[in-house]
Amino acid sequence: MKRFLLISVCLGIAFAVEATDTDNIFGIEDVLLQETDSVDNINAAGAEDEDDDNDAPDSANVELAVDSACMFHFQLFRDSTYEAVYNIVWNTAVVNPYNCNLYNMKDTVMVDMNGYTHPFLGRITSNFGMRQYRFHYGTDVKLYVGDTIRSAFDGVVRIARYGKGYGYYVLVRHNNGLETVYGHCSKLLVVPDTYVKSGDPIALGGNTGRSTGSHLHYEIRYVGNPIDPTTVVDFESGLPKYNNVPICARTFKYKRDVQNTSYYVIRKGDTLSGIAKRRGTTVSRLCKLNGIKPNTILKIGRKIRVS
Repeated sequence: MKRFLLISVCLGIAFAVEATDTDNIFGIEDVLLQETDSVDNINAAGAEDEDDDNDAPDSANVELAVDSACMFHFQLFRDSTYEAVYNIVWNTAVVNPYNCNLYNMKDTVMVDMNGYTHPFLGRITSNFGMRQYRFHYGTDVKLYVGDTIRSAFDGVVRIARYGKGYGYYVLVRHNNGLETVYGHCSKLLVVPDTYVKSGDPIALGGNTGRSTGSHLHYEIRYVGNPIDPTTVVDFESGLPKYNNVPICARTFKYKRDVQNTSYYVIRKGDTLSGIAKRRGTTVSRLCKLNGIKPNTILKIGRKIRVS
């Protein structure tokens, strides 16, 4: 009991601060990756057409709610610090309010995938990973406006709102430590604090927010940290790949690439060879990182990846 109170007090102090974009570069949404150079009035080519699914209000106070009736609690790992964070924090506006980076987590946690329902069975149109100068934290699935989206597990709706990136979206907290996000919906069928069962309709497919066509942006997160959905679910069959999924530091190894990724903003007179020399790389490497050719015209203000 004393240990729980101590953890609660520590967490209370940690989460009483205001959550901002810089609190956790791997979770507080709307995170731009590192730029190696900057210029005024950057106008990256094609930026308005990106499907940017990172989203958060400019500022949000993290709310504390211990033993709330609307919250699920871990059934396993009663001594886990992650459990304490997950159980205490309840926020209806921020996708990742936990400020808990699991890149260096020491333990391996087994997450129960029993009872899983695939939100929508369709072909993948975009995978988890780097997308131009942002990281795409989910898997996109083709659907049409009005198609039914279903909850992946039993759980409680933590967020149901509109965001500039996700459009209309729903986030459901589950009893196994996971949270799932469903973005770009045309209509929400649930509200925060609603209990839903696996397979219940929670939204209708759409093309809202930063989206270039109707699809479902689907995320799976463990204590706020994104997991590549295709590593735990077979998107062709819609079934989990394992009954119990191991979550460990290796699950989040992609964060090393995110952390080490940097970009350069094209200026007047720049050439690929000049940029390569300045950044200690090669033209071929720059072309591979950016999907361009050595003779590609460099537009002033465009961001290109250099590492």
